Amino acid sequence: MQAASLSYRTYAIDLWGFGDTAKDPTYYSINQQAMLLEEFMDAMGINKIAIIGHGLGAVAGLVYTERYPESVDRILAVGYPHHINAVNSRLRSSEPVELADWLLGRSPTTEAAWSEAGKSDPIAISASLEDIQDLDLPTLPDRSTRPVLLVHGKNDPAVDPPELDEVAQWGMNTHWILLEGSGRFPMLDEPGKFNRLLTDFLSLSSGESPRQLQLKDEWKRRIR
Repeated sequence: MQAASLSYRTYAIDLWGFGDTAKDPTYYSINQQAMLLEEFMDAMGINKIAIIGHGLGAVAGLVYTERYPESVDRILAVGYPHHINAVNSRLRSSEPVELADWLLGRSPTTEAAWSEAGKSDPIAISASLEDIQDLDLPTLPDRSTRPVLLVHGKNDPAVDPPELDEVAQWGMNTHWILLEGSGRFPMLDEPGKFNRLLTDFLSLSSGESPRQLQLKDEWKRRIR
């Protein structure tokens, strides 16, 4: 967030049931989460954005992009659950604080994320996971008419990265990068590398394929 805000106007949006938003289960569907973004855009008078979404935020961002492609220039999806079977069942059964302990650990760099975890409604997590089962998650990124960059941490215990044969089927508009030293939160685990990647992605010309990124050697990933 801070890295992007140096060059761009940035907004951090809490999805329904998370952070400081209302805790109302009637808003926890993925369609309602995408509508939240649309309502925010309307209220702020924003015509077009670049979306950076993590986990459920990545799903909501891709659903929004498919629904309103004219409002999105590009999207970076971090830790995207490319298949429901790739999601660890512990996400459905554990309390938010337990999940934070599992996925974040305790360190000075995770304090802000810890404070947000305690505000989450457990029902929002389970309801969202239930709802996204109705989506065609494997093809959702590649159906986008806007450039999509997917980033996964190799050591993410919550969502398994996609297999290379699945990635190889995606078109030129979609690109996938695996960060070898990251877990669930690459922006915390490898902030320097993640921020450079984010900056390079946002600096691409509008409509340019993310495969045109001049990636540093440390995050190149060959796809056969």
